[in-house]
Amino acid sequence: MSKRLEVPYISRVEGKGTLEITIKGSEIEELKLRIFEAPRFIEAILVGRPYYEVHEITSRICGICPVTHQITALRAVEKAMGVKVPEHIRKLRKLLAIGGILSSHALHLFLLALPDYTGHPSVVEMAKAYPGVVKAGLRIKEAGDGLIELIGGRSVHPVSTVVGGFTSIPTQRKLESFKATLLKAKEEALKVSDFVLDLDFPDFERKCEHMALHKPNEYPVNEGRVVSTEGLDVSEDEYRKYVYEVQVGYSTAKHSLVKGRGSFMLGPLPRVNLNYGNLSDDAKEVASRSKFKFPCFNPFAANVARLLEIITLIDEAIAIIDGGELEGPSRVKVEPKEGEACALTEAPRGLNFHSYKFDERGFVTYASIAPPTCQHLRNIELDLMEYLKGYVHESEKEIARRSEMLVRAYDPCISCSAHFLEVKVKKG
Repeated sequence: MSKRLEVPYISRVEGKGTLEITIKGSEIEELKLRIFEAPRFIEAILVGRPYYEVHEITSRICGICPVTHQITALRAVEKAMGVKVPEHIRKLRKLLAIGGILSSHALHLFLLALPDYTGHPSVVEMAKAYPGVVKAGLRIKEAGDGLIELIGGRSVHPVSTVVGGFTSIPTQRKLESFKATLLKAKEEALKVSDFVLDLDFPDFERKCEHMALHKPNEYPVNEGRVVSTEGLDVSEDEYRKYVYEVQVGYSTAKHSLVKGRGSFMLGPLPRVNLNYGNLSDDAKEVASRSKFKFPCFNPFAANVARLLEIITLIDEAIAIIDGGELEGPSRVKVEPKEGEACALTEAPRGLNFHSYKFDERGFVTYASIAPPTCQHLRNIELDLMEYLKGYVHESEKEIARRSEMLVRAYDPCISCSAHFLEVKVKKG
């Protein structure tokens, strides 16, 4: 005998899928996170396109985090074409990426995740009880969007990025004038830090491999070596030697595994775990007041990690602006040629992988893209399997609620991965 729970739509995740759970007695017999959004066919669309269109096309994978797809594509194309951009372009791209992460983190943490912990069905209801917290989140998001617009020309699908640099770059004066907005956003983040830290996070840990980029002297965003809590330490060019994809029959999104091991987690929590020493001083002070001690393997701690990253990345952006030397040629010359290359950057949700091959004219002959959500879908399933063991005898509504909370802790971008969530539970 079985019992099936169906939640036709789970709010506050990007995209749509189905979580199906079969429970027999006290055991979870089967759990499948079915992603049924139509494939985006971006990789197929790219074949036959010129190198200078790749970043424009791939940014359309996602309207929430187009910046990461642009920068990852640009880095891969430039490597294939043998192009090395100057330092001021690298710094401006990091500012652009920081803007994207700030915007995404603020949207997720304050508008999508926090209602789970305040007992409200949506941020609209939550705002009535905690207007200051919601306004703080919106101001942080506004700062992130403003930084993207300042460098990229507009906040969604930036228009100034090109292979070799930018069509134009902001003056040092304009960048310095934006510092006030960043400082205000940081003030808001610090102001609400106690509120976030005092939330009643579920007490759950499952030890799994955490993976992120790492750089010795800066918080990694667009570049770095791939490291993990299980000892992986490789370059982006070696990534596919260690991490591979598998087709899943019940999903339009693939799963990823580490050879010889298994699933892994990406995103803000692994980044903080593996780059704790590079957090800013103010972020470390906030972390010291958290009940979570890093490294931490509670997936719900990802929401605290997002707050720590917001503070750190604002500090990084201010330091880049204060460092000056951000003016110079807006781009370097690019000559198309035959080649292939891959690149990894840190999207808000974790490692974003792009790989391309080009013919002698610079036209794409092969494309492979693995956004972070499709890379850690298997890990979400395994976390759910373990976490829900303690709730198999709860009501269908409670099982669904807790499932949603855990999935939202990952902040999955399901539309990206199809290149959540309806919940069905069957008990027997």
